[in-house]
Amino acid sequence: MTEPLDEGPFFHGTKADLHVGDLLTPGFRSNYRPEVVMNHIYFTALPDGAGLAAELAPGDAAPRVYIVEPIGEFENDPNVTDKKFPGNPTRSYRSSAPLRVTGETDAWTRLTPEALQQWHERLAVLRADERGEIIN
Repeated sequence: MTEPLDEGPFFHGTKADLHVGDLLTPGFRSNYRPEVVMNHIYFTALPDGAGLAAELAPGDAAPRVYIVEPIGEFENDPNVTDKKFPGNPTRSYRSSAPLRVTGETDAWTRLTPEALQQWHERLAVLRADERGEIIN
């Protein structure tokens, strides 16, 4: 695995109502394969990437993008790095250690209802495809 490309700032998208100082930890169900309990917490150096994750997160709450700092080691997300995209153009990372919330940002692009529907349709196809396995 290659060394992470970024030093921050980092972002995490969710529908949870969090506060500065809160910790995000592994051990929750995947947004993309709900039958999988995740061994890592995922984050990105791209606010729009975190926004996409927030919009796709389950639940009816408003999507939110938090500024986070990893409090342990982290690595390039192997689910996208070199598996789906050469290098790490999505600037996606994961850690088995918690992330600390340091703030919230609204500087990300919201999806149109049509684009959000297209993403949900893509995820439904991935869930049905055994090859869409998550590297956990």
